[in-house]
Amino acid sequence: MLFFAAMNAMKLIRSLGFLLVLAWLVLPRSLPAKVTHVEVISRTDIANGQSFGDAGPYERITGRVYISLAIADEHNRRIVDLANAVNLKNGDVEFSADFVAIQPKDPIKGNGSMILESPNRGHSAILRIVDGGDWNAEHDAGDAWLLRKGFTFVSLGWQWDASDGFKLYAPIAKENGKTITGLLRGDLMLSKRMDEIPLGHFTDGRIGGVEYPVANPDDPRNVLTVRDWREGERITIPHDQWRFAHTVDGKLRPSNRYIHLNGGFQPGKLYEYVYLAADPVIAGGSFAMFRDFASYAKHGPKAVTPAQRVYGEGISQNGRFLRDLLYQGFNADEQDRIALDGVLAHVAGAGRGSFNYRFAQPSRDAQPTSSVFFPTDIFPFTDQPETDPLTGETGGLLDVAVKQDVVPKIFFSNTSYEYWGRVCALIHVTPDGLHDAEISPNVRIYHFTGLQHFSGYFPPAKGSGDLDGQQVESSLPVRYFWRAMIVNMDAWVRSGTAPPDSSYPKIADGTLIPFEKYNPPAIPGLHRQHEATAAYRIDFGPNWRDGFLSVQPPKVGQAFPVLVPAIDADGNERDGVRLPEITVPLASYLSWNLRDPSIGAPKERVPFELSFVPFPKTEADRQRTRDPRRSIADRYEDHEDYLVRFTNALDKLIQQRWILPEDRSAMIERGEQEWNLATAR
Repeated sequence: MLFFAAMNAMKLIRSLGFLLVLAWLVLPRSLPAKVTHVEVISRTDIANGQSFGDAGPYERITGRVYISLAIADEHNRRIVDLANAVNLKNGDVEFSADFVAIQPKDPIKGNGSMILESPNRGHSAILRIVDGGDWNAEHDAGDAWLLRKGFTFVSLGWQWDASDGFKLYAPIAKENGKTITGLLRGDLMLSKRMDEIPLGHFTDGRIGGVEYPVANPDDPRNVLTVRDWREGERITIPHDQWRFAHTVDGKLRPSNRYIHLNGGFQPGKLYEYVYLAADPVIAGGSFAMFRDFASYAKHGPKAVTPAQRVYGEGISQNGRFLRDLLYQGFNADEQDRIALDGVLAHVAGAGRGSFNYRFAQPSRDAQPTSSVFFPTDIFPFTDQPETDPLTGETGGLLDVAVKQDVVPKIFFSNTSYEYWGRVCALIHVTPDGLHDAEISPNVRIYHFTGLQHFSGYFPPAKGSGDLDGQQVESSLPVRYFWRAMIVNMDAWVRSGTAPPDSSYPKIADGTLIPFEKYNPPAIPGLHRQHEATAAYRIDFGPNWRDGFLSVQPPKVGQAFPVLVPAIDADGNERDGVRLPEITVPLASYLSWNLRDPSIGAPKERVPFELSFVPFPKTEADRQRTRDPRRSIADRYEDHEDYLVRFTNALDKLIQQRWILPEDRSAMIERGEQEWNLATAR
């Protein structure tokens, strides 16, 4: 009986096995996306093999990583045009990207956490910002803070149109073997006259993103317009006054990458061009590259860059990239495991970007006088679902991540500039602008008061070129906030230690107000701004939400409400995470800076910058200039009084974990320098 029972059991097992194999062959299955191989180009010691604390010596690895994406895999289906890739083979599409890694030579000695940076237009920055040395520690490691803490750092190319530096190498798309064409748009406002302009994203005097060449220079849909500011009326420039051409060796020659205008492009005017382009690059592969590299680092048995935890880090454009990666559902790998355990998206405002569209232009952003009405500041804005009261559209940034159970720990950190230039308030208010929105438990929102988009030079100075403002820039440093954020994120993911609570302006307590109620002090020589950036309901055609923009320029509908932080009598914002420079002030840090008259359009804002306006030194100075703000002499008894207050304010930030104790002496020294500058005669 036992023998026959065993035989029957074996037959049952064989039958079940056959059915499982048959099901595997017949039923549709998810084909995993993967890192296929990593090409190591160089491997060198950091600082000649110097040891960095418990982490020991570090090494720098440069190379290229390759991934293969199965078009049938549900994790890849949101990548626009993936199935149309010209290199499609056996159902897979290959992408590759440049990378640099800085990691302990003995991974066991590291802390197990990787900072995975999305470089800005091909250029890495976080190591330079945090440690104060070279971006790759090649000649100068600064104070090597990240290294001494045992972190692995990787900067991974993701942008196909980066003009140099780290890039994504992505295929173009064709439909059934035929060339795909479409309308493309660009714009810019110059700071000096130019006879011709490149078609790529021209920002701060350089190419941030290379261009799609003109497919047909004679196409009647090619248009060049000019207007005074982003909401001004477009004036079409007749075709006989411009052409696609470029001066080479003193001679004007036809070019599919430049526009020449008779009489030249004038500073302070917003020029916009629309033209026919061909062969779209499959830009959305960038999301899969980041996802798969993070998964490879954590789970690859022979990973070149092994890690237990991966934190996506991005500044500005790259922070928007990370917001969009989450929104579009790329934080679950091919086995539905979480890819990025944490996300630090800095100065991204409420934006996403032109990252996963046909003819995507990842470099395009949203500045006061360029990259206007691009798919950057678009609904939805908040992490939790919200409903547009005008259109009825509903959605949230983390909807897909919640559904897939892969919500990372998130820091959305912004400066004062993003409330004026990147519609930052929309990430924490309802779309009608009337109420504060609920924030997810896994999200922290931080407003670093008085800082600008990037830290200006110290001693404070005016910007130059396209960033030449009427006032001196804010020089408040973001470095020390970054160090604390990295420590707080690592502790949150590693051990569940909660970071500081969110700190940002709110409607409920009156620290967030409609733009119309903003009323800065009448500081002598300070011209008032007339607007702040708004997010609009835009329409690029019937299928643009699926990645196909057919209407250029888009139809522009009603704007979402514009709200900005409330200010005190000095013009400094009342809310947020405030450095001693704000709570024990020597100057006003106004959240905008107008263009210098020398570069045209003096009523428009310079991108990225704040206005730093020192207080009058003495009461006599105040009366002489009729400055409404109290003088330094009236605020502080002497240098010692100021320094005691400064130190007390700093110690409070340290206690609240906004600043690390180890950075206390450096920040006090900075406060001393600021006092000396402010009171010098």
